[in-house]
Amino acid sequence: MVFANIEYLFLLLLLIPYIVWYIMKRKNSEATLQISDARVYAHTPKSYKNYLLHAPFALRIIALALIIIVLSRPQTTDSWQNSEIEGIDIMLAIDVSTSMLAEDLKPNRLEAAKDVAAEFINGRPNDNVGITLFAGESFTQCPLTVDHAVLLNLIKDVKCGLIEDGTAVGMGIANAVTRLKDSKAKSKVIILLTDGTNNRGEISPLTAAEIAKSFGIRVYTIGVGTNGMAPYPYPVGGTVQYVNMPVEIDEKTLTQIAGTTDGNYFRATSNSKLKEVYEEIDKLEKTKLNVKEYSKRQEEYRWFALAAFLCVLLEVLLRNSILKKIP
Repeated sequence: MVFANIEYLFLLLLLIPYIVWYIMKRKNSEATLQISDARVYAHTPKSYKNYLLHAPFALRIIALALIIIVLSRPQTTDSWQNSEIEGIDIMLAIDVSTSMLAEDLKPNRLEAAKDVAAEFINGRPNDNVGITLFAGESFTQCPLTVDHAVLLNLIKDVKCGLIEDGTAVGMGIANAVTRLKDSKAKSKVIILLTDGTNNRGEISPLTAAEIAKSFGIRVYTIGVGTNGMAPYPYPVGGTVQYVNMPVEIDEKTLTQIAGTTDGNYFRATSNSKLKEVYEEIDKLEKTKLNVKEYSKRQEEYRWFALAAFLCVLLEVLLRNSILKKIP
């Protein structure tokens, strides 16, 4: 049940001081008599009128409350919604090689990628999203799902060292393709993020791109890392020392992968640039949501009005019959 004029319900608060006034008035108007011993009246039977003494006031309060509800126009709704979604299935292929620990992005490349990916997922509530991780080999961290709460929890667990080190870009694409190839979605997309050059795996990146193209899958590639040198942490004993390492991203191959599949290549040299890349991809791959909605509302004040009338009628009858001589 909903209320068309819900603000009228605040008038119910005015009944509180009215009830307090009634209690104080009855207390001050009661007659008193001082006697030496009241035990003689202890077993005096009470008349039924004593129990009905406050009934008129209670009925008036109920009637006023019901009238306020009538003013607020209670309604029942009968509605249904049929959403037709041209869904997009998205696999995030994320590089988890140890080079992703470089701190040219803060706190490092991997954590920055996880944060921006989480924001991206939150902005795609109607899409199936999954995660593929790759380093020297590749595996699926989470298959396609609309349960984004589970997906976001799994993203938190992504870290370097889960699999053998290296950069198998082709395997990362191929693994994501296996999750998307049988999809019936209107659009199928892979967002691949890496900071290096393919140096492992049985499938070359360009071959994997051709496979993706054959299944109608579009690949957006992101090269993450600053230009020139980047600080990389090396644990030494109980401390961490930083060594500047050259940033080597195979932009040519990543551009070819994107071009083969009608996607785009992006370069993210900072946290803000990485966020802008995901925002751009989000604009390019918008879900179309067509909603058909039917809604019918029916006024339900009549029963409340009838109950209020009966309360008023009963109060008048009590005051002019049984309780007529009682103040």
